[in-house]
Amino acid sequence: MSETEYEPEGPEIPIEVVDDVPRADALRAGLVEYELDPEDLSLLGGEGYEDDDGASRAPLPVLAVVGRPNVGKSTLVNRILGRREAVVEDTPGVTRDRVHYEAEWAGRDFTLVDTGGWEVDVAGIDARVAEQAEVAISLADAVLFVVDATVGPTATDEQVVKLLRRSGKPVVLAANKVDGPSGESDAAVLWSLGLGEPFAVSALHGRGTGDLLDAILAALPTESEHGQEIPEGGPRRIALVGRPNVGKSSLLNKLAGSERVVVDEVAGTTRDPVDELIILKDRTWWFVDTAGIRRRVHQTSGADFYASLRTRAAIERSEVAVVLLDASTPVTEQDTRVISQAVDSGRALVIAYNKWDLMDEDRRPFLEREIERDLHQVKWAPRVNISAKTGWHAEKLVPALDVALASWETRISTGKLNSFLGELVAAHPHPVRSGKQPRILYATQASTRPPRFVIFASGFIEAGYRRFIERRLRETFGFEGTPIELSVRVREKRRR
Repeated sequence: MSETEYEPEGPEIPIEVVDDVPRADALRAGLVEYELDPEDLSLLGGEGYEDDDGASRAPLPVLAVVGRPNVGKSTLVNRILGRREAVVEDTPGVTRDRVHYEAEWAGRDFTLVDTGGWEVDVAGIDARVAEQAEVAISLADAVLFVVDATVGPTATDEQVVKLLRRSGKPVVLAANKVDGPSGESDAAVLWSLGLGEPFAVSALHGRGTGDLLDAILAALPTESEHGQEIPEGGPRRIALVGRPNVGKSSLLNKLAGSERVVVDEVAGTTRDPVDELIILKDRTWWFVDTAGIRRRVHQTSGADFYASLRTRAAIERSEVAVVLLDASTPVTEQDTRVISQAVDSGRALVIAYNKWDLMDEDRRPFLEREIERDLHQVKWAPRVNISAKTGWHAEKLVPALDVALASWETRISTGKLNSFLGELVAAHPHPVRSGKQPRILYATQASTRPPRFVIFASGFIEAGYRRFIERRLRETFGFEGTPIELSVRVREKRRR
């Protein structure tokens, strides 16, 4: 039974849902006869839901961290943040995009922008990485220029200095990899760059970072001239997820109307989650491009391992996961794993089939049947067919996101929920097992985002019957685009 769906005998009767408060109150009173623990009583007594604080916030000052590859920019970013947020590996070129983080020092908040290594006369993906660093400088209020003190000023560093002088932005010079007093003389050589005092620091050990941060705050304005003001109530957070090279970064660039993220034919270009505020249908959304999920986390290593952890964290910080699938190839095991990860995290879900405009008309009916077969477990998720490269039908994401978010935040009153379950159980009771038939005593919705329901019962409710209840919940109340969590608490009668 636990491995199969419950199949009710006879036709499924439509349920007329009413807000039957007296019935719910009577069932609630009947629970007094059963053994309830403090957690049960807390659940039954809590009917209120707290809303998020909708205060608007001025744009934070922006600090861009730049330098040539492998001088320790991302390590220094992690040191300033006080946590391992940026992906770090002992090879050049791990960071490729402009990645924003919120940082704090001495009671002041600011936005920290990590960038890829800047190099001269490079081509291909390295050239696009350098372009992103230049954009970061133009959109920053101040710049933190990181140089490897053990190597000294190089020709590339001299070119970066020229770029910084042309920008006219305040610059703080960090002489990194000064792990002890013996390295102070190496840092002093960097006076020759003409950017003022080089602050000797060790990003790896934290040496000297306090003085560096004090200098950074002195260079930053109190309010950004370039940062974006967060709208009142905050934008909804959307995570773009999928396997590598499926078109996530291309879609973000098309929605943003600029080359916001580095795109390359080589799979796995994106390492760090990239946030961007985007206006769609006159509303602001917070889109997060994530690294492609290659395989199970424990089977990855190096930068891919840390990128997969950041992707998981980005999904959990989002409200909706837009899973991109490639319409030109069959659904793979990686695709189903990505979808499962989004569902297991409790996020609302939208399926986006990329490259749909390239599909032959004769192929589309067969593809529709394949989708129905392969995505049977998430047939409740809204689906849009798009082209990330051209932007074809990208505007259809907004209605799908609205539907998924509305379902994700739906709350069913206790009266309606118990009326629904009463009618359902009367028409299709739980099967008798070993001469016993469990009885549903009472149900309540514990929370939203996603909807979580708790059923109190006199005996074990089998998995097939739980799935039947979930299916009928969707048929009756909608819940398009959101996972539903259904738990059962078995309670026995009090002993007299």
